Amino acid sequence: MEPKFYSIAIDGPAGAGKSTLAKALAARLGFLYVDTGAIYRTVGLFVARSGGDCGDKAQVLIRLPEIRIAMTYGEDGLQHMLLNGEDVTKAIRENAVSGYASLVSAYPEVRAFLLDMQRALARTHNVIMDGRDIGTVVLPGADVKVFLTASPEERAKRRCRELEQRGQPVDYRQLLEEITQRDYADSHRAAAPLKQAEDAVLLDTSALDFDASLEALLAIVKERVPL
Repeated sequence: MEPKFYSIAIDGPAGAGKSTLAKALAARLGFLYVDTGAIYRTVGLFVARSGGDCGDKAQVLIRLPEIRIAMTYGEDGLQHMLLNGEDVTKAIRENAVSGYASLVSAYPEVRAFLLDMQRALARTHNVIMDGRDIGTVVLPGADVKVFLTASPEERAKRRCRELEQRGQPVDYRQLLEEITQRDYADSHRAAAPLKQAEDAVLLDTSALDFDASLEALLAIVKERVPL
């Protein structure tokens, strides 16, 4: 009898804290954490580094055959992104790369290019996967689906604090505008738009701190998965 692997899909808009909470939840449960946003960031980084325009579909697609993406996991379970053999885990977190990821992820061909990689991980591991369309497209049969969100203002404040801690100060109003624009772009794109799956649980963390958000997320999972 083949072993049963459980999958948890966490979707939501940019800056909602999906990655941070998913990492913490994976560590608590002993699941493999898969940051799908990091995969799209890696594609966007390659296109930009090679002189391509991420907003030009033809320029992105012609470069896909040149991209080799791999993920490694340290003893701490953290995901490292390798681009053609180079560890770009830190490079993909620069603020500009967020915009690249939003652009390249809108192309169906890019999503198809990466889909098998994501689904293969779920077939062979207990996984927590976060992104924009995990519960609706990538893992429609996930055991648990959560749509994690917070107000744009709260997400902008959190992102400002995060970037300041990394030594990358940014203007709050500019960041709020970028987040609002990305929300619109992600929810209105033709390929796998951001939306809550019909069977997903909505978790709004606007008024919750990190610990309270994690406990709320854990409670949702425990109701649905025999841990």
